[in-house]
Amino acid sequence: MQHQRSFEVIPCRNIIFGFNHIGYKTIEDYGNAGFFCFDDLGAEPMGRYYAKDCNVMGEILISRHDFFLKHKVRTHATTNLNVEELEERYGNRVRSRMRQLFNMIAFDKNTRDKRK
Repeated sequence: MQHQRSFEVIPCRNIIFGFNHIGYKTIEDYGNAGFFCFDDLGAEPMGRYYAKDCNVMGEILISRHDFFLKHKVRTHATTNLNVEELEERYGNRVRSRMRQLFNMIAFDKNTRDKRK
């Protein structure tokens, strides 16, 4: 019998709203524990706390990679971006860790929207 874990689906934009309100603790909360599926990765705005911009999801993904290495807990994400767009948005460092953190499943651009 396989053990299945329930992953909490969190819209990335909601994570940014939380960061804008309470700050860097948000990165700790999502980066260092839990079973998450980050929904619509790449569509979120830049985080801003006390007039300082932060690529919040990029920082969370770096932390999630460290968490994966220590605890073997995978992270899930949905996105409409391709790998080149992900690298442009989050940088090469994050993209290289995504290769280990995620199993990428690409759909043809003509594939019908799965939410309908």
